[in-house]
Amino acid sequence: MSSTSTQHQVAGSARGRAQKKFAVLGCGKLGTILLQALLERGFAATDEVTATVHHEDKCKSLAETLGGVSVSTDNCAAVAGAPIVLIAVKPQIMAQVLEEIAPAITPNTLVISVVAATTLRFMQEKLGKDVALVRAMPNTPAMVGAGMTALAAGPATNQEQLEIARRLFESVGRVAVVDEKYMDAITALSGSGPAFAFVILESLAEAGVKVGLPRELATTLAAQTLYGAAQLALKTGHHPALLKDAVTTPAGCTIEGLIELEKGGLRVTLMNAVIKTASRARELMSS
Repeated sequence: MSSTSTQHQVAGSARGRAQKKFAVLGCGKLGTILLQALLERGFAATDEVTATVHHEDKCKSLAETLGGVSVSTDNCAAVAGAPIVLIAVKPQIMAQVLEEIAPAITPNTLVISVVAATTLRFMQEKLGKDVALVRAMPNTPAMVGAGMTALAAGPATNQEQLEIARRLFESVGRVAVVDEKYMDAITALSGSGPAFAFVILESLAEAGVKVGLPRELATTLAAQTLYGAAQLALKTGHHPALLKDAVTTPAGCTIEGLIELEKGGLRVTLMNAVIKTASRARELMSS
């Protein structure tokens, strides 16, 4: 991103008086989803946030979409004075972005990365100084406050800073603080997982259409069924196998469907999808 750019400001003179709370670097799909969710849930006001994109021609439209957030292509300017920096760029340009913003990062800055496969050690090296770092892996259901985010803290991050990161992501869903060694697996399971769930949802809805249901009704039934099943698992804490058995009566309808799932290899297919995705997450860092 260039060092000079036109910032699109919609809030007028109030913008200059507002204290900057955080900067979001890389408002692509995930960055925009997170920023919109955080604004909607009151984590910060639009005039307390700056954001960046890679191309100048996207600044104006994104600023309008975000209700007046200052959007530019200047990462270093966006970071200056921001106590919290959220980085959501593509893994391939992460090194460039970290080196670019390093001069504007202070010892009091909390840097949070949602960039897949980018380790805490890598970020520390590129910034060239001891900085409070948090590596996060959220997912797209954050858009509706139902996200799942894993957090791993760097060695220079204190408990208060980790709690700030936790509160930020709790505003858009559930949070788990984990050891960094689990992050590639988490990327595959909960980061990419919504895509796998949407394939299952689409398939169930298509099956509903096949057996005579209107498409809209079939989709609603399938979506609410998946949502309800997930809520039941989370709220009871019971093993999925136990919950499955509670639905499966002897010589009933459900067992017939389960047999077909086993014939089709659904379990192994889903397992392999997560395994392959985790492997790809590890490859991203070395490519």
